[in-house]
Amino acid sequence: MRPMKVWDLPVRLFHWAIVVLIFAAWLSQEVNRMDLHLWVGYAIMTLLLFRIAWGFVGSDTARFTRFLRSPAAALRHLAHLRRREPDTEIGHNAAGGWMVLVMLALIGVQTGTGLFSNDDGDTEGPLMHLVSKGRSDWLSHIHYLNFKVIEAVIVLHVLAIVAYAVLKRQNLVRPMVTGTKLMPGDAPAPRLVSPVWALVTLAVAAGVVVWLVRL
Repeated sequence: MRPMKVWDLPVRLFHWAIVVLIFAAWLSQEVNRMDLHLWVGYAIMTLLLFRIAWGFVGSDTARFTRFLRSPAAALRHLAHLRRREPDTEIGHNAAGGWMVLVMLALIGVQTGTGLFSNDDGDTEGPLMHLVSKGRSDWLSHIHYLNFKVIEAVIVLHVLAIVAYAVLKRQNLVRPMVTGTKLMPGDAPAPRLVSPVWALVTLAVAAGVVVWLVRL
């Protein structure tokens, strides 16, 4: 076994930044700081667009084509959850890949509906003027319900991490902090793309969000 770099810095920063921003989105709504809530939403949308793009042009372990497998493969993986074995997955395992896809889709729905939402008060999404009030109210309701689903998926994600730690003795958190895992000596190292390209991709994503907000 040898230490191997499996997660690049952009993916790790995205992961932990999304954790902080989703909490900030919830908190800003709870304390009725909707001005801050809007800015948090713009930041989340920027990171979402970055992660989608990075899933096509980024490092091997970030690419959708490398970690998305069939639903049957995910079910086979979960069937062996109680089997104690070393973690030899270079990136996401078969079930984890689908968890990533589901979370990205839910965040996409959340940010997309937020653009057209309103709170029947002083706060309106930047694109609310493009739809009727009735349609905006409906999208606001979806925005509310979808966040409940996001909360449930977050709880499921945390429970899965605990289950892997208890049942399989696998620490899934440490590699997402350090970027490094202990892998078999003959395992091929993934190709990691320069963080410079990540900055370029992030800048493009931010530009798209600014364009949307200014519509």
